Amino acid sequence: MTSKKHIWASLVLIVAFALLGYFYLSPSSKPFQFGLDLVGGTELIYRADTSKVEDVDGAMESLKEVIERRINIFGVSEPLIQTEKAGLISGNNEERLIVELPGVSDIDQAIALIGQTPVLEFRLAKTNFEEILKANASSTINDLFTETGLTGRYLERAQVQFNSSNQAAVVGLKFNPEGADLFAQITREHIGEVLAIILDGQLLSAPIIQDEIKSGEAQITGTFSPDEAKLLVRDLNYGALPVPIELATSQTIGASLGEAALDAGMRAGMIGFIALSIFLILWYRLPGLVSVVALCAYVVLSLTIFKLIPVTLTAAGMAGFILSIGMAVDANVLIFERAKEELKKGKNIHDAFHEGFHRAWLSIRDSNTASIITAIVLFWLGTSAVKGFALTLGVGVAISMFTAITVSRTFLFAIAPKDSSSFKKFIFSNGFHWKL
Repeated sequence: MTSKKHIWASLVLIVAFALLGYFYLSPSSKPFQFGLDLVGGTELIYRADTSKVEDVDGAMESLKEVIERRINIFGVSEPLIQTEKAGLISGNNEERLIVELPGVSDIDQAIALIGQTPVLEFRLAKTNFEEILKANASSTINDLFTETGLTGRYLERAQVQFNSSNQAAVVGLKFNPEGADLFAQITREHIGEVLAIILDGQLLSAPIIQDEIKSGEAQITGTFSPDEAKLLVRDLNYGALPVPIELATSQTIGASLGEAALDAGMRAGMIGFIALSIFLILWYRLPGLVSVVALCAYVVLSLTIFKLIPVTLTAAGMAGFILSIGMAVDANVLIFERAKEELKKGKNIHDAFHEGFHRAWLSIRDSNTASIITAIVLFWLGTSAVKGFALTLGVGVAISMFTAITVSRTFLFAIAPKDSSSFKKFIFSNGFHWKL
């Protein structure tokens, strides 16, 4: 039984070292994503007017995607675009669009990237259909297509429809009277040609004109799945009539200030971790050393999860992570103190730590569950800065609870002897003076 526990403890160490090597020491390791407050840049917060929109979530998601496409054209490194609902408790559900642009220090330039209205266009192809399929870069749009004057301002609505013959999903278009006349002229004079649908410089669809359409209604046919047709409809509706946005606040954070904040946060974390490790070893002796090893495994696993999600680390997010380390230590302290009580009752070391873990588990579970619930509420109701804190805290606490019942438990049960002696009781007891 003991040999099996030793094997499990060895496997835990191997996995921890493997994660450390792969995610942090290998040349292909990706860097962490840091927020503006740590690397510098510009943050823009917009208020969105959704008073005339029925599908608010769809409109905001479409707005987010349009802004992402626009920013990506300018090559901004790892922009962060997100939506949030402000004032949830007060009932003033204001929709906001938050744009973070790392490395962009000119606010006027940042506003220029966002402020232009997305353009929906219907253009005729200059070349054949095969070349259009190969070329989908925004820089070739003007070379491949000719303007027709038919734009999104003439589109009344788009909707998902289904072909009556085979029930395939298609996209139905309806133009206003002025657009219907222009659309009829274009389709009459260019039968057999490609009439491309372009949103914000990106080719969405390239249907071929089959016949003159006088009704102002048309269908985009193809191999659409219902979900793909729904996405295209959303882009057409909200691309043609984007949600009006108004700049609410803006701020620029210098690179030197962000670097200083990052260095200070990392230095504070390292000093705190070292001081905590020294205390655990001096006070709890061998179990304290085990808890330090488990804590290292916890840090590696947490940072690995942050990379995989990925989590954008801000100053508030780093504070949440450091706080979760304290929660992880708290679980180990509870186990050790319960084991100490069992040792005082005369039990051997092995049984004392088994019973100590059993008694401490309920407290560990309840306290960590309460912290996770708090993190979920903060993430749901909070602003972007609070969400960063809540996310790292919630993920960290969940992982700390996992490591408490796996890493710490496995190591302790692997080293706890079944026989007792004065020396063994000393190294498994706690305090600066050994006394049972």
